[in-house]
Amino acid sequence: MAIKRIWHGWTIPENADAYQNLLNEEVFPGIEAKNIPGYLGVELLRQDLDDEVAFVTIMTFASLQSVIDFQGEDYRRSYVPDAAQQVLKRWDQLASHYEIIEQRDYR
Repeated sequence: MAIKRIWHGWTIPENADAYQNLLNEEVFPGIEAKNIPGYLGVELLRQDLDDEVAFVTIMTFASLQSVIDFQGEDYRRSYVPDAAQQVLKRWDQLASHYEIIEQRDYR
């Protein structure tokens, strides 16, 4: 059963665009370059708030084993490269994992 790995991070507004660019230009391509079996993609969400900007990543994996192949036995641990830590204000130390039990496409 497919797994969604959900993680949250926050920046100050001045760092938000830099963080978004870092994800799109370095972090996501770096993950894709690992050629992890069962890695199916990532979604990036952004919410501009008054004093910070929230980001959510939702990674999709074919199975929990695929998540372990990505992150290791301590698979709940967040994946935050050093460059990302430099521009984030705070972040989840652990990611959440959910089984996809139903998916409907309304297009």
